[in-house]
Amino acid sequence: MIKVGFIDYYLDEWHANEYPGFLKKQSDNVEVICAYGHIQPPIAGRISNEEWSAKKNIPLAGSIEEVIEKSDCLVVLSPDNPEMHEELCKLPLSSGKLTYVDKTFATTKAEAERIFENADKHGTKCYSSSALFFADEYCNAETSGICTIQSMGPGLFSNYAIHQVEPIVKLMGTDASRVMCVGTAHPGFVIEYRDGRQARFSHFGSSSFGMGIGYGHKPETTHITVASDFFGNCIKSMVRFFETGEIPVPHENTIKVIAIIEAARSALEKPFEWVDIL
Repeated sequence: MIKVGFIDYYLDEWHANEYPGFLKKQSDNVEVICAYGHIQPPIAGRISNEEWSAKKNIPLAGSIEEVIEKSDCLVVLSPDNPEMHEELCKLPLSSGKLTYVDKTFATTKAEAERIFENADKHGTKCYSSSALFFADEYCNAETSGICTIQSMGPGLFSNYAIHQVEPIVKLMGTDASRVMCVGTAHPGFVIEYRDGRQARFSHFGSSSFGMGIGYGHKPETTHITVASDFFGNCIKSMVRFFETGEIPVPHENTIKVIAIIEAARSALEKPFEWVDIL
């Protein structure tokens, strides 16, 4: 049995609520055996860490050190507070134990690099990803010759940009050079690559995730609406990582994704001006 420990900013949030069941569904050999909440929920209507523990029948740990000691593998959550990831990851990524870090990995490229440097220094294998990285539709898309992507998805830029930028980098690569904001009411952005290729992504309320893909070598375009069980695929990949130690998402991709989002955040402040991706 692989014993998994959760480390979170606070525990009553969607990922901590759902991941134990998702993991159990994917494998009888993986179990969440303890969880740590750094603070009590700051949002009205959320239950305390102690209530979450009793409700989920998952023992509450008193410290990050206790989670590390009791667990074989670690999951650092805090999906809506990525500014906490560097602090919450410090001990887990010094432990040498396989660690998954929830989206969004970091708020800046510099943070992302420091987090990975800590892991590398201590020989800790880790990765982070949007669940959309594992959508069947994106995994099966033809990548050769892509010159244009038009992506659309739901939610707010602040915590959902990752779900569009991650698949774009997966399909088009890491050589993106600059970003422009082309609308703020429903935020839209253009990502330009060094060779002139472009990807656009926009947030439209409750729309489905999807994209149109244009190719340089043929007139036909590919139109994708994500309908697959991307969360199931994401959890399946996490289980495989815990079993094998094989990292499914290159660190280079993750750093570039964070760099693009950081530049896009700056671009929001000055629409229709290019902002270089660091």
